[in-house]
Amino acid sequence: MIPSRESSRRACVRGESAVARRLATRLRFVFRSSPVLAMSLEEETHHELRKEEELRVEVAHGRFVHVTLTDGTAEIFGAEIAKGAAVKLPGGKHAIFTWSGASLTLRGTPEHCYAASETPMVTYANVEGVLEKRREKARADPTTFDGPRVALVGPTDVGKSSVSKILCNYAVRKGWHPLFVDLDLGQNGIATPATVGAVPVDRTIDPTEGFANARDLPLVYFHGDASPGNNPELYMHLIENLSAMIDKRNETNKDAKSSGIVVNTAGWVDGVGYKLLLRALDALKITDVLVIGQERLHAELKRDFFGKTIERTNQPIEVWKLPKSGGVVERSPAFRRASRDAAIRAYFYGADGDLRPSSTTVDFGKVSVFKIGSGPRAPSSALPIGQKTSADPLRVSTVAPSMGLLNAVLAVSHGKTQTEILNQNVAGFIFVTEVDMANGRFTYTSPAGSGALPSRNLVVGTLKWIET
Repeated sequence: MIPSRESSRRACVRGESAVARRLATRLRFVFRSSPVLAMSLEEETHHELRKEEELRVEVAHGRFVHVTLTDGTAEIFGAEIAKGAAVKLPGGKHAIFTWSGASLTLRGTPEHCYAASETPMVTYANVEGVLEKRREKARADPTTFDGPRVALVGPTDVGKSSVSKILCNYAVRKGWHPLFVDLDLGQNGIATPATVGAVPVDRTIDPTEGFANARDLPLVYFHGDASPGNNPELYMHLIENLSAMIDKRNETNKDAKSSGIVVNTAGWVDGVGYKLLLRALDALKITDVLVIGQERLHAELKRDFFGKTIERTNQPIEVWKLPKSGGVVERSPAFRRASRDAAIRAYFYGADGDLRPSSTTVDFGKVSVFKIGSGPRAPSSALPIGQKTSADPLRVSTVAPSMGLLNAVLAVSHGKTQTEILNQNVAGFIFVTEVDMANGRFTYTSPAGSGALPSRNLVVGTLKWIET
């Protein structure tokens, strides 16, 4: 799925290994018709949107609806819809916006569907206008200015990922190729959950496939857990690795440097989560912090960034407050778990369910399984006086074969040795479907063919998936 770190130095994402590329592109084989799709085409409704209105559509996980623009103009998170072409909307929440009015036909049975006249799209477009001027300045004088490095911050369920898509799509429509960075371990939009990653956005984001339709491959690091709180030191280490690779990419790619980056951050913004957020913003050299949905967070960031300036230009780092869309609703823990499961399924089976992943059985002796971290660091107050914790959150250790690997999602590391595991990105993922301790082997599913994996070194965390 992802190239080696060395090949990433020039483009952050351009892979050399044919096997790794097969794992990334996950060659598609249509093998069955979808009964879910058949059910989603039962109903057809028509909707008329006036100027600057949007149609908000919520689709259950595992289902699809289709929307067709019959008249006017419309866009989905900033990506234009072609008139007459049916656009498939997968499970999740979608907003179809029009600047001048539109007629839409919806086929399928969404959970909720309604038109709204109060939207923050004008504000988001104004933000993009400011970023456009920054990009133009960086292109005109690349030795002095860099493109904007924008971070979307806020608690969970305020629409950070949606605004990230809007800003990326608007930039692409103007000819830029921004880098999208996702730091949300629980709801990552680039790869499976429990990862952080980056991908160049060279075309508008497909509503069904997301960033999987990008021409270049993403750069992804595996944390192993859906929450940074279970190993915050590793989380920051991976972000620092990611930042270093972005800087190397910008050294040789002027277009990338002037296009800038758009960062989607995690929704943990209290206590340790806030400290991690500040460290992440510093590591990625963020120039513009866009706060959505919380006055207190905006005030705290304004305070903590007061007097801080952008490297080289000495311009102040801007902290903006953006309104939350009225279509954003709080998601339950069960919905979040379902979203993570859907993301893992989409990785192995494709967003449309049209991939045929392979199943392979291998002896434990043919691979090495590692984990990073030796458990959470105990607070000093919990230890005897004078004693220090021996836990090392960045320690790479081997994992003995056991039934505990059953249903585990394993990262295929580009690290060639145990010492390289910590700093290397991953080539892709497999998940374990059977463990045969009696015969010393296990069976795994891979989105690529049945050939050899790009590496024998696998990394395990807490991420598991039970296929249903």
